[in-house]
Order: sequence, then structure tokens, then C-alpha cells
Amino acid sequence: MGKDVDSNPVTTAGTTSSVQNNAGSSDEKSEQKAEPSLQQLLEPVLDKALFPDANTVVSGQLSEEVIDKLAEAGIEHVINLQPESELTFDEKAAVEAHGMAYTHLPIAKTDDLKQLNLLEFDKALRTHHGKKTLLHCDSGNKVGAVVALRAGWLRGRKMDTAMQRGKDHGLQQDLEQEVHMRLLVPR
Repeated sequence: MGKDVDSNPVTTAGTTSSVQNNAGSSDEKSEQKAEPSLQQLLEPVLDKALFPDANTVVSGQLSEEVIDKLAEAGIEHVINLQPESELTFDEKAAVEAHGMAYTHLPIAKTDDLKQLNLLEFDKALRTHHGKKTLLHCDSGNKVGAVVALRAGWLRGRKMDTAMQRGKDHGLQQDLEQEVHMRLLVPR
């Protein structure tokens, strides 16, 4: 951003000079092509997915077919917040068969939005920090709730910031009030 892409400073034996790039070379252009982003790879595959940052994807329920695409896209860790009753296949086995890490933290109802579960969620994120991670529940709503509560309770973010983080990760109106009320209680 704002950087001159036509010249690169080069330091040789304590001196700095400017080297011009040959922008016309087709070999250099093909080498400089960036890898497709997670969003580019997964948006066509995941219905209503969110991409809050370069290494994070939020989605609803997964299928066995989608697991293949996640692995192909380079996802390294899947965090599932769905309770067992909502699962339609052995997601853990499918994810691990593709070499991805798997964390299952069932959040069935608002009573499950408690600090103990948030600590486990935080631990899973910290353990796989910097990895390409997919967070999911049935719709993404519980993911947003957990992210907002983590931001407020565990990361010390202000209410507005925590709520916005939740919305960026799928928090919807039906859980917004519940999350807001929980964030008012100091932890």
C-alpha cells in the first residue's frame, strides 16, 4: 500500500542501491501470482460462510463432501460447536482422516455459553494459533456468540469491540441480547 513496486532497495556490503524489476517478463509474472485466499477457495463451497480474517472461516453445518474441500483449501484445524444431536456423520473421523486437527466443544443452548467452555475454546485457538481454522456450528450464530464472549471476558475488550467481533464471526440478533447481558457480568 503506497509502496513503489517497480524498485526494490538492495543492500550490498553496507551500501543501498535501487534495482528495477522487469515488469514485462512473463516468467516473473507467473512466479509472482499469489496463492488463492481461503475466501476464494471456499466461498463457492460453503453456503453463507464468513471470512473475518485471512486464516479464519466461519460456517454452518458441514457435510462429508465439504471436508474434502476444506483439506484441499489448506484448512488445518476445525472447531465444531454443534452438539452431538445435530451431527449427521462422524465429523471428527472425517476431519482427522484428512490430516486436520479437530476440536469439538458442544454448545447446545445459551446455558452452555459459560466461562468454562470459553476457556476450552480459547485453549483450542491458542494451541493452533496462526493456523488456517474453520469454526462452525449449525448456522455460525453460536460461533459469533463464543467469539464475542471470549473477546470480552478473556481478552478484556470493551463491549462494543467484543460485540463487533461476534458479529464479524456470525453473531445474529437472536443471541445478541443474551451475549450483551453476559458481557455485563464481570469475569
